[in-house]
Amino acid sequence: MQEKEITMSSKPSPLSYGAFVNTNTTTFKIHAPRSTRVHLVIFKFPNDETGVKHGMTKQNNGDFTIELNDAGVGTIYGFLLEGPFNDPDLIIADPYSKAAITQNSMHHVAKSLVVDDTYDWEDDTWVHIDPRDLIIYEMHVRDMTAHPTSTTCQKGTYAGLVEAGQNGGIEHIQYMGVNAVQILPIQDFANFEVPFKDNKTPLYNDWNPYERNHWGYMTTFFFAPESYYASDGTDIPGSWNGRDGRSINEIKDMVKAFHKKDIAVIMDVVYNHVSNYDWNPLKYIDREMYFRLDKNDDYIAHSGCGNDTRSEHPKMQQLILESLKYWMIEYHVDGFRFDLGNLIDAETRQLIIDELKAINPHIILLAEPWGNGYDPDGFSDMGWASFNDQFRDGLKGDVFDVEEKGFLFGHYQGKNDQKFLQRLVMGSLRKYNGRYIKSAHSINYLECHDSHTFGDRLRITGGYVDKDEKITSTEKNALVQDNLLAMNKLGALFLFTCQGITFIHEGQEWARSKVVAETTVPDKYIGLIDHNSYEKDNETNWLNWNEREMNRELVDYYKGLIELRKQYSEFRHSKPEDFKFMNVGEKVAVAYILKDRFVVILNGENEDTLELDIPAGQWNIIADKKLVNLENQQLVSNKIIVPPSSGIVLKRN
Repeated sequence: MQEKEITMSSKPSPLSYGAFVNTNTTTFKIHAPRSTRVHLVIFKFPNDETGVKHGMTKQNNGDFTIELNDAGVGTIYGFLLEGPFNDPDLIIADPYSKAAITQNSMHHVAKSLVVDDTYDWEDDTWVHIDPRDLIIYEMHVRDMTAHPTSTTCQKGTYAGLVEAGQNGGIEHIQYMGVNAVQILPIQDFANFEVPFKDNKTPLYNDWNPYERNHWGYMTTFFFAPESYYASDGTDIPGSWNGRDGRSINEIKDMVKAFHKKDIAVIMDVVYNHVSNYDWNPLKYIDREMYFRLDKNDDYIAHSGCGNDTRSEHPKMQQLILESLKYWMIEYHVDGFRFDLGNLIDAETRQLIIDELKAINPHIILLAEPWGNGYDPDGFSDMGWASFNDQFRDGLKGDVFDVEEKGFLFGHYQGKNDQKFLQRLVMGSLRKYNGRYIKSAHSINYLECHDSHTFGDRLRITGGYVDKDEKITSTEKNALVQDNLLAMNKLGALFLFTCQGITFIHEGQEWARSKVVAETTVPDKYIGLIDHNSYEKDNETNWLNWNEREMNRELVDYYKGLIELRKQYSEFRHSKPEDFKFMNVGEKVAVAYILKDRFVVILNGENEDTLELDIPAGQWNIIADKKLVNLENQQLVSNKIIVPPSSGIVLKRN
C-alpha cells in the first residue's frame, strides 16, 4: 500500500523574512511598507520589557533589514515599528519566527528566538501513500498521553507521544494499523483566553471558565512550533514557554519516529484567522495587508473567530505558501488539513496544490470545505480531498440535531434513500449525484474533534443517555455493550468498506465518551456529555487507556477492519461498474456484490433481520456482527441472514 520515497526534493528558496544565521553575522528582515522606521530590539531575558534597539534600513520595496554581529543562535529579539498604522509602544515578535518564546496570558506576549535548525534526519523522507489507501487517525499531541493511565514518562509531550514501550501513544497507533496520523494544530498558537468573568478586561468572558484554547485553532506564528508540548512546557499562568527552542527537534524526532513505522504525518493548519485577543504581529504591522476588513475598517468574521486573514493579498499569500513549504522541507511533514479551507481564496488554493506538488508529488492535501459556504465540489474540481459531511450525517443524523436519526438508527436522514447509501459506498461520486469527481477526494468519517464523539452520538440519539443527563458513573457510561456495541460496529463496517479516504478520531475505536470532568474550574456542565471540548486540557479530553481495555472487543473490531481494508484493494480501488447492488426491498439497508469476489450486506434496521440470496458457490464470512476474521472463516452458501443493526462481508472461497 505504501512505499518510502528514495530522495527528498530539492529545497525551495529560503524564507523571505525572519532571522538568517550566517557564518559570523545574523541578518534580520521584516516587511513593513507603511512603517516609517523599524528598530530591531535585542533582549537578554524573555520577560524583559525593554532591550537594545538597532535601527533597520528601509528598502524601496518596503523591507527593513539589518545585519548584526553577536546575535547568533539563542538571541532573543523583536521589532518596534513606527508609523501612522503602528503602535509605537508595542514591541512585536517576528511573524516569520522559527521559534517563539511565549507567555501564558490572553495577549500571548511573545518574543522571537534565533535558532539552529540543522538536524540529522538520517535517511528519512516523506511517506508515499495513494490517497485511496489512506487510513487516517486524528489525534491531539497532549491528549494521547496526558491521562494518568498513560504509562509514558513524558506525559502530554511530543517526546511522550513517540516513547517506546508505552501502553498508548505511537505504540497504540501502530497496533491499530493505520498509515497516517492527523495532528491537531502544532504551529504556535494562543492557548490562553480572556480571564473568566473579569470586568477589567475589554471583552467580558462568560463562556469559557477554563480560560484556555486547548485544541489550538488560534495560530499566532506560522513557522514556529507550539512549545507547550515540548518536554519543558508549562501551563502555569504568566510563565514562559519555548525558552530554548527544543520543540523544533522534538517535533522532528516525532515525525521521524512515525516515518520509521511507515506512518505519514499530516498537520492540521489554520491560516484563515488568528486569535481575537493576542498581540499577533500581523495585526500591528499592517491590518489591511493581512486581514479582511469591512467598509468601516472592522475585521470580517466569516470564520466566527473575529478576524479573517486576507489570503488574496500577495503578502499573506506568500506567508501561507512559504509556511507550508517550510514545514514540508524542514519538518518532513507529509500533508496538511486546512481548517475552514473555503476561507482561503481560490487562487491561493490553486497555488498551494501546484507549488507543494512540485516539491512532493505525493503531498496529502485535505480541506474542511466550510467557511464561506460548503463547497466540496469546488475543492474536488481543484484536485483536493475534503471531509464528506453527507457521509457523517447520513449514517448518524444531522450533526447539529441529536434528535434526527440516520441509517444506523434504521432511518434515512433528510431526503436520503437507498440510492444515497449506494452512492456512499461507491465514493460519493458526482456522476451518481455525489459531490466528488474521484473517490480519492471524499474523506469518509463518522467523528472528528468537533461535535459529539461517534460513541456519544449513538448514546444520546439511541436513548442510552439524555443529552442533559449528569453522568454519575463514567465507567458505566464508557462501557459499550449489546445494541450500542452493535451500532458502533455497523458504523465502522460501513466506513471501512466504502470507497474514499478513511478517517477516524482518537478513541473512536472504543466509543470514547467525553464527560465534562470535575476540576477546580467552576463549570456548570460537570458530568454532562460534551459536544465542544475545545477549551478543556483535562480528563474530559485526555484518552483514558483503561476504557480501551474495557471495550477491547470494539478496539479489535476496528483493528480487524483496518487489516481487511489494507489486505483487499477492492475496498479502496474499485470503480462504480465493479458494484452490483442487490434488492433489499423497503429495508433501510444496502447490499452489493463487489467484483464477484465479495458480498457486503449492511443492515441499518434496528429490529428486522435481512435475508438475502447470495450468488452460487461457497463463501467465507470474513466479517460479521461479532468479529473480523481473515483466517479460519466460516463457510456459507445460497442464503444469508443478517441480524438487525449489523453487517456481514463474504469472500468467495
